[in-house]
Amino acid sequence: MSPVLRLSWALAIAAAVLATLGILTIRPFIDHVTFAPDQGFNWYFWKRPDPDTLSRASMWAGYIAHQVFIWGVIAWAQANRDRLRDRNRMHPVNWIALGGTAAFALLHYAQTALFYDGLGQDLPVFTSQGSVILLLVIVLLMEAPRRGLFFGTGKGWFAEIKPILIRYHGYYFAWAITFTYWYHPMETTPGHLLGFLYTFLLFLQAAFIFTRVHTNRWWTFVLEVSVLVHGVTVALVAGQEFWTMFFFGFLFLVVVTQMHGLGLTRRSRWVIGAASVAVMLAIYSQKGWGTMNEVIRIPAIDYLLVFAIGGALLGLRKLGALKAGRAN
Repeated sequence: MSPVLRLSWALAIAAAVLATLGILTIRPFIDHVTFAPDQGFNWYFWKRPDPDTLSRASMWAGYIAHQVFIWGVIAWAQANRDRLRDRNRMHPVNWIALGGTAAFALLHYAQTALFYDGLGQDLPVFTSQGSVILLLVIVLLMEAPRRGLFFGTGKGWFAEIKPILIRYHGYYFAWAITFTYWYHPMETTPGHLLGFLYTFLLFLQAAFIFTRVHTNRWWTFVLEVSVLVHGVTVALVAGQEFWTMFFFGFLFLVVVTQMHGLGLTRRSRWVIGAASVAVMLAIYSQKGWGTMNEVIRIPAIDYLLVFAIGGALLGLRKLGALKAGRAN
């Protein structure tokens, strides 16, 4: 990795942190917004109670422009991959992607300050949550040939479809990230701030396409497990007792699957696994053993989706309906 690429990566992360902190300055512009009473399941609380044509146009126009931009960057990069063979340096497309990310961060800030509206105004919560869950499931599928699915085993199960996922995953990931980004107004709650930081980092992952950053295993691991921190923080801030479901559910994925692609020694993995089990037993001895089933809820959903989606893609591959083409 060249010094310029390494420095660009570090500065981009620093910029993402500063952009997240910058959201705090929006408070004087949105203090006047009042919210409708919480209506329970699938209700998104942070939306203006009096949407109009202009507020809706601002959020949809911003989202569509951002979506077209990021899809355009991916399409151009894939069409010109022969020019991007040197993955140890920055390419013009990377600078364009980073510049676009900064521009759309400013646009979303201005749109929230002026209109305080997001896609959550028109769409239920599960659309945003579901898009991110599916993204994480596809990552599990893509990485399975390298690290396996269960304690390093299962590396060959979905290896045949990895080239397909590598070639086309960017379009889905770009949709899921951009959609979630514009789903929420730029609020200043801890949950929103962590969510926007996480989204900015995912945009950086897209911006460093065709570089060593994009495939750095520690960087991609951090992006995967950041959902644990975000999920737990949101639940704790909301005063929800099932924060343990997010913590131990996502920790289950780390211990069983995700840490096995990091090159850790067997002893290190045993220590992490044993420590995780010890913490889990200590927590549930206080919370109650009857609630311990929540630990497997998130992993069960994720692994079921892995086999459902992976199986469907394998079937289509066998039928000749899917062709891999050249990988990124």
